Amino acid sequence: MTGSAPILEMVGISKTFPGVRALTDVSLTVYAGEIHALMGENGAGKSTLMKILSGAYHADPGSEIRIDGKHVTISSPLDALHCGISTIYQELSLAPNLSVAENMLLGREHRRGPMIDRRSMDRACRRVLDRLGVRFKTSTKVSELSMAERQLVEIARALIANARILIMDEPTTSLSSRETDALFALIRQLRAEGLAIIYISHRMAEVYELADRVSVLRDGAYVGTLTRDELSAERLVRMMVGRDLSSFYKKDHDAKGSRGPVLFSVSHVSDGGRVHACSFDLHQGEVLGLAGLVGAGRTELARLIYGADPKATGEVTLNGTKLSLHRPEDAINAGIVYLTEDRKHLGLFLDMTVRENVNLNVLQRDARTGSILNIRAAKNRAAAAIRALGIKVVGDIVPVGSLSGGNQQKVLLSRLLETQPRVIILDEPTRGVDIGAKSEIYRLIDDLARRGVGVIVISSELPEVVGICDRVLVMREGRIAGEVGGVGHPPITQENIVAIATGVKEAAA
Repeated sequence: MTGSAPILEMVGISKTFPGVRALTDVSLTVYAGEIHALMGENGAGKSTLMKILSGAYHADPGSEIRIDGKHVTISSPLDALHCGISTIYQELSLAPNLSVAENMLLGREHRRGPMIDRRSMDRACRRVLDRLGVRFKTSTKVSELSMAERQLVEIARALIANARILIMDEPTTSLSSRETDALFALIRQLRAEGLAIIYISHRMAEVYELADRVSVLRDGAYVGTLTRDELSAERLVRMMVGRDLSSFYKKDHDAKGSRGPVLFSVSHVSDGGRVHACSFDLHQGEVLGLAGLVGAGRTELARLIYGADPKATGEVTLNGTKLSLHRPEDAINAGIVYLTEDRKHLGLFLDMTVRENVNLNVLQRDARTGSILNIRAAKNRAAAAIRALGIKVVGDIVPVGSLSGGNQQKVLLSRLLETQPRVIILDEPTRGVDIGAKSEIYRLIDDLARRGVGVIVISSELPEVVGICDRVLVMREGRIAGEVGGVGHPPITQENIVAIATGVKEAAA
């Protein structure tokens, strides 16, 4: 990159929405053949900046975009495409009922006279797919592909449109570790071929592995750019949120406090397939981690406990009383709630308002006071939740789907907390949220524990597990293979967790 002219320059970009200043004089410079990471908290302006570049938003007057040093006007996604800019969003935009080739050339179909030339389309698409090392057929329906394969179709669609600048927004959110490794190899290949890649991610490990440079936004303003040699977790966090990394993980594993009494017990729970005879106790005011490799059975165990899936064997007790949990409603009524890892599809109603989502689990309680929905109570409850969890929103009647990932997660958490749970199961509670939102969620977990709530945290981020949990159960192949942090067990470290998860070291469960 040294000595070469940039392929993209965004200069003095500002954007104002009614009552909100989203971007203020932001600049970004990107070179061909580089992976340029864009980081910042949710609400920092990353998505707004990229939507301006992709033609979804118009920047305020005085903003300028240059491609190869020449000023360009991008007023629509089609303009962006003509400038060689393609975007792969976190929520993939493919048509599942169409074939791979039809998706790749949607709106730009090859024709022979009035007829679509499918043979020509298949040949053109096959060349691009071969370049990516893709094996599935161009005639395959997108609905039949895995999430990783669909992402490859998105990339292929960009390449067949001769994209020179590729924007990737949280591309690994729905991918396994193996699929992520394959995607990274492909991204490096595209960089070697001269593409400029703007990579948006909250995962620092990905940024360290891929990025040549990292630019940081905070509160709609440009903070600075770091080269690969300048990268460090402490420096990035300080740029993103204005405070040090040490403020995020505060659990004192050496604190000499006595555990509370056993609150919740799981005994020999299994589903007859992926989960095998799992047993453990959760103490009052304890944060208990569930760790393990992808596919170890953590989420499956949580769903069995919660009654979302049927148990083949086993029982659960709360304060010594055996519970009969056949559906989630039974668990909620007993004081047990579950935060799903898939908030968009299984947790939130994205088209409904913040107020409606916050109040969903307590509508029946309100209805007991009368036959008409208590609008005042619902409004007050939503307002209190917005204040308590620091949800960044202009009002409680905006659709949840319009919020950032971190704020969506807070809305879902607030809905669960309205039921006043005694046990809360959090499945990947900080997935897809920024550093600042993570810190707030950690503080909430600590506050719940201090109030005597039993908290179970499932997380794939080992620093998170080590940082916030009192004990950690490690699962392997559907079983609880060991424990760290408890009395008579090894200390909570990433190395001990990985050793048990991989079978390198056994520990008494």
